[in-house]
Amino acid sequence: MALKFDTSFDPHYGQGVNVGPDVQRVTVRNPSPFTFHGTNSYVIGRDTLAVIDPGPDDEAHLQTLLGVIAGRPVSHIFVSHTHRDHSPLAARLKERTGALVMAEGPHRPARPLHIGETNALDASADTAFIPDIALPDGALVAGDGWAIRTVLTPGHTANHAVFALEETGILFSADHVMAWATSIVAPPDGAMADYMASLDRMIERDDRLLLPGHGGPVTKPRAFMRGLKTHRKMRERAILERVRAGDRTIPDMVKAIYRDTDPRLHGAAGLSVLAHLEDLVARGMVSTDAAPAIDGIFIPTR
Repeated sequence: MALKFDTSFDPHYGQGVNVGPDVQRVTVRNPSPFTFHGTNSYVIGRDTLAVIDPGPDDEAHLQTLLGVIAGRPVSHIFVSHTHRDHSPLAARLKERTGALVMAEGPHRPARPLHIGETNALDASADTAFIPDIALPDGALVAGDGWAIRTVLTPGHTANHAVFALEETGILFSADHVMAWATSIVAPPDGAMADYMASLDRMIERDDRLLLPGHGGPVTKPRAFMRGLKTHRKMRERAILERVRAGDRTIPDMVKAIYRDTDPRLHGAAGLSVLAHLEDLVARGMVSTDAAPAIDGIFIPTR
């Protein structure tokens, strides 16, 4: 299947949008090349509620969420991962509702930093976040008329998780799978090998609808995710071709491979190339005298 992205999305800022049985989407007004129209929060339930991904520390969004909650109790706040567009508002929403905050764990890198390496996405990490309860893989949290199962999906970040709304076929896919674009996998926050393994795990599931952290739904999940996997494999082949062609820096590879991509995203594209290179080195398909580096010269030895 050829991968087709869907960029038709109306965020309906300032209000809740029904996207499933007793599920409302509330989109933050924080559009950017990385967040699309903004971050999606989800309010689940009818009487006692759960909230998934409260979003950034944004007063207007907090007030919109409280308006959608409409005075009803909130028992749980689920956080998919600790980027600043997803998790910081959890603390203030907890103060207003008394809900328990649930997540895989605090922010951490997927691997240690190399000597002299800096984390290009360090500013995007919510390092202050600590959940009340750490969720293991497969954890089932039952609420008032709903049950949410945690599926750990490292890749975009080391602590990324998606959440399945049991008996509905709905999976809240956060930033792992989105209809409008591919997920950023940027070392050391994320790892391509982890991302691909998590993608395979999601493909094996039988979800009928994915509700992502940005943009609109994925209505044919398995076919779309197979397309995503093919897309990533094509990127891998393109990187190998650039290595064979003699490219020795990641920016040179980005110029060739992402020539039709918004230049504002070339930095993120470079991190994605780095993630692929790290995976290729780990699998023995490429070897180097030193670890691949986003801001250094990449010297393949084969």
